[in-house]
Amino acid sequence: MGRRLRQQRRGRGTSTFRAKGKGIKAEYVSLNEKQRNSSVEGQVLDLIKESGRNSILALIKFEDGSTNYVIAAEGLSVGQSISYGKKSAIAIGNVLPLNEVPEGCPVFDIELEPGDGGKLVKGTGVYALLVTKGQKTANVKLPSGKTIELDLASRATIGCSAGGGRKEKPMIKAGTKFHLMASKSRAYLHARGVAMNAVDHPFGGSQHHAGKSKSTSRHAPPGRKVGNIASKRTGRRKKN
Repeated sequence: MGRRLRQQRRGRGTSTFRAKGKGIKAEYVSLNEKQRNSSVEGQVLDLIKESGRNSILALIKFEDGSTNYVIAAEGLSVGQSISYGKKSAIAIGNVLPLNEVPEGCPVFDIELEPGDGGKLVKGTGVYALLVTKGQKTANVKLPSGKTIELDLASRATIGCSAGGGRKEKPMIKAGTKFHLMASKSRAYLHARGVAMNAVDHPFGGSQHHAGKSKSTSRHAPPGRKVGNIASKRTGRRKKN
């Protein structure tokens, strides 16, 4: 009997593939009237690197004594003062609604809806650009190049997220990659399907895998759903 396919084992939800869910919650403090009308002051107490997360986190202590973790901006330092709210200055690390951010300004950790705590552009060394502002919405160009419309009341952090150049550091050895994937609850290493026996994988077997199509029906059973699922096309694009 052949072994179960990788996607079948993942579907069981075992600890190999299940995220631990014990990370630090990094989001903006709740949106209140003081932020809507003026600003709330805070100070950076510490900068930390959380296991399983690439972004650097900043621990902020606010004037009311409360503390909160947020994605740190590039250039933020311990002891630096930051500000949340409408009247905040346009400075690195400050959080303002998009309505108060000048056009062309780089921002990150952007809210999809006002008060949701920040959902977009939270990776390392990335930023979005505020392109234009209308009466009710703002056009924001994401790092992917896509432009989306957001509410003018949605908050964002001025600057670029910390940790730029992370991907430039080589892994050097397989063990480093293994421990990185383990911290993210991702399976590593794994064998290619074409390297397996025919009994272990649909792509396996030395006699027939070369001509095997990678396109698979969307309605195929889990044991056959490998390769490109319901693909419109495969292979290289032809040059005109």
